[in-house]
Amino acid sequence: MTTAVTAVRDVPLTMGGRTFASRLMVGTGKYRDNATMVRAIEASGAEIVTVAVRRVDLDRTREEGVLYHLDPRRFFLLANTAGCYSADDAIRYARLAREAGFNEFIKLEVIGDQETLLPDVQGLLEATRVLVREGFKVMAYTNEDLVTALRLEEAGAAAVMPLASPIGSGLGLLNPFPVRTIKRRLSVPVVVDAGVGTASDACLTMEQGVDGILMNTALAAARDPVTMAHAMRLAVDAGRAAFLAGRMPRREVAVPSSPTEGMLD
Repeated sequence: MTTAVTAVRDVPLTMGGRTFASRLMVGTGKYRDNATMVRAIEASGAEIVTVAVRRVDLDRTREEGVLYHLDPRRFFLLANTAGCYSADDAIRYARLAREAGFNEFIKLEVIGDQETLLPDVQGLLEATRVLVREGFKVMAYTNEDLVTALRLEEAGAAAVMPLASPIGSGLGLLNPFPVRTIKRRLSVPVVVDAGVGTASDACLTMEQGVDGILMNTALAAARDPVTMAHAMRLAVDAGRAAFLAGRMPRREVAVPSSPTEGMLD
């Protein structure tokens, strides 16, 4: 028998000319050990796995390093510029990632404030323009501002990644309306990044119609990262299916769920 989820008609996620089956993307930071990280990634079903170039050992032969445990034939390794506080810094680490053997995709972060980890919009736009000219497929982490998202698309970003809430906060999707607006107005994929804390957050986020979610702390900081990764996988699929199905209208009055025509007095 065909299940409800597999019966939903959908198209694969396509970004920068590449197609992916999973709409859940995961990071590699903050895990208690590499074995737990690998098991959680496997449980998530994610194909795209991000690696912070500034924070990991780029020598893939060292067993204690993250990259030793991630087979690029199995996972699409997405370098990111986490920890960069200027356009120049982010550009430098993107180039370093390419020299170290990563693909042409880069998850671009240019942080503007150390306390909130909110993005530096000016630096982000500057770095996007430079990296796009150099042939990178830029996936740009940004705030939930429509104008910034539009400017990033104009600058050539392959995907725009508005936050759900601040990095590592686990507060979930604080502002659904601007995220829905960004998705409606942009033609490039919109992937929500940062702030998702648990499965219900992931489901609600996907119900906004976005193309995917990237998360890290929600898995790594869970009491059981592997089980949480499995839950997130189900939640992303459920939220996507619910969006495609189309929810019932909200009403402020009760409406009988059984037919009323033909009822006997």
